[in-house]
Amino acid sequence: MNAAPADQIRLLDVQALDTRLAQLSHKRSSLPEHAEIEQLSSDLAQLRDLLVASTTEESDTTREQTKAEQDVDQVRQRAVRDQQRLDSGAVSSPKDLESLQREIASLAKRQGDLEDVVLEIMERREAAQERVTELTERVSAVQAKVDDATARRDAATAELDAEAATVAKDRQVVAEVVPADLMKLYDKLRTQQGGVGAARLYQRRCEGCRLELNMAEVNDVKAASPETVLRCENCHRILVRTSESGL
Repeated sequence: MNAAPADQIRLLDVQALDTRLAQLSHKRSSLPEHAEIEQLSSDLAQLRDLLVASTTEESDTTREQTKAEQDVDQVRQRAVRDQQRLDSGAVSSPKDLESLQREIASLAKRQGDLEDVVLEIMERREAAQERVTELTERVSAVQAKVDDATARRDAATAELDAEAATVAKDRQVVAEVVPADLMKLYDKLRTQQGGVGAARLYQRRCEGCRLELNMAEVNDVKAASPETVLRCENCHRILVRTSESGL
C-alpha cells in the first residue's frame, strides 16, 4: 500500500487521539468513586436490612405489650369485682367465702406475674426502639456519603465525557484527511494490536513494540520509497517514518 508521507504522519495524530480516548475511557471506568459507591451501597443495604428487622421487632413488641397489658387489665378488673363482692358481705357461706378469698389471692399472683411480663416486654421494646433510632441515623449518614460520592463521580464523569467528546471530534477531523484505505488498515490493526495500529519509527526503534530494528530491517526501510506504507516486522503495526527515525 502506498500513501503520501504527510498522510502517514497524520496517522500518528489519529493514533495519539485514539490513545487519549482509550486513556479517558479507562480513567472513567476506574474512578475511585466507583469502588467507594459500591462499598457504601453494600453497607447501606446491610444497614437497611437491620433497620427493617429492628422496626419489625419494635412493632411485634408493641403488639405483644398491648396484649399483655390487656391481660393484666382483665385480671385486675376481675380481682376488683371479687374484692367488691367480698367487701359487700354478699357471700355468707364460709365455703364460698374461702373460695373467693383464694381466688382473690390467685388473681393477685397472676396479676403480678403478668405485670412482670409487661415489664420484660417493655424493656425489649425500648431496646428495639433505641436500635431503630441508631440504625436510622446510621442509614442517613451512609446515604449522605453515597450521595456525596455519587455527585463527585458524576462531576468527574461529566468532565471526562466532555474531554472525550472534544478529542473524538478532533479525531474525526484528522481522520477525514487520511486516505480511506489507509484508515481502514489502521483501524483493523488497532483492533488487533490492543489499541495501537500505527507507531513512529524513532531512532531505529518501533515505538509500538519498543524493539530496535536490526540492520537488515533498517536497510529495507532505507530502500523503501517515502510513499510505501511500512509494517513493523515484530508487531506488524504500521511503521511511520519521521525526521527522527535515525535512518
